[in-house]
Amino acid sequence: MKNFALIGAAGYIAPRHMQAIKATGNKLVAAYDPNDSVGVIDNHFPDADFFTEFERFDRHVDKRRRSNNGRQIDYVSIASPNYLHDAHMRFALRSGADAICEKPLVLNPWNIDGLLEIERDTGRHVNTILQLRVHPAIVALREQVRAANRATKHDVDLTYITSRGHWYLQSWKGNIDKSGGIATNIGVHFFDMLHFIFGDLQANVVHLNSTTKAAGYLEYEHARVRWFLSVDVADVPAAQRVAGQRTYRSITVDGDEIEFSGGFTDLHNRSYEEILAGRGYGLEENRTAIATVAAIRGATPAALAGDYHPFLRRSAA
Repeated sequence: MKNFALIGAAGYIAPRHMQAIKATGNKLVAAYDPNDSVGVIDNHFPDADFFTEFERFDRHVDKRRRSNNGRQIDYVSIASPNYLHDAHMRFALRSGADAICEKPLVLNPWNIDGLLEIERDTGRHVNTILQLRVHPAIVALREQVRAANRATKHDVDLTYITSRGHWYLQSWKGNIDKSGGIATNIGVHFFDMLHFIFGDLQANVVHLNSTTKAAGYLEYEHARVRWFLSVDVADVPAAQRVAGQRTYRSITVDGDEIEFSGGFTDLHNRSYEEILAGRGYGLEENRTAIATVAAIRGATPAALAGDYHPFLRRSAA
């Protein structure tokens, strides 16, 4: 049984980490969040120590590190706001623990280089939650693409609309300096998935980039991809919106829909199983996706010409 600490215990994704820690037979012994709305801990680890001040959490972890009675923290799971991931991973490594970090790993690719240095200095490791890499449908598609070894590239459309209320832009998620913007906050794991399936990134063109939506064109070793991301309910197709649907997700490859809606509930469990077995995804596996979203963030949108996502045609009309 390994001892876990959790940073970001009040966040949306934190319960999945608690569930994964429990499902893999381990123990959450300490948690931190400046927000004290963390009653969900009682569903998983009611005996865990909890802190709302980082300094006290730091002291607690350090006291455990210095003990010789098996109380040391083995893993620090990180589910804090995106811009704090880098600092919290550094804290974990310097505390003598391995880190398990939510997406996006960091906001900029050069942050990965600094973390690699700290890994070398401490002998500890960063593991990341790239949950789509362990989704059975995605793994099968990757194997299919690699086995086909086509001379021509696949044509892919990626559409992801996950509606958010007015609160979104008032939270840290609406602050590009803290979240990295739409492409980073809701899209980075899809961009990692595309790289995982279709190989090296060769081109990155941005057609739209606002606080609530973004779109562009990516070309990979084995695919040409038109992508569209949004948190605006108005972008949900009319038929689905009339039916009360506020989320829309579609990935087509050469016109065929890839169905992977199911199987999401246990992906964190699967990710933890792989990490604990020594098969986790580390810093370098994140580099392409992080470089992709960083480039999108800094790009000047191109004119709507050539190959662009069909959802942008309303804007071009």
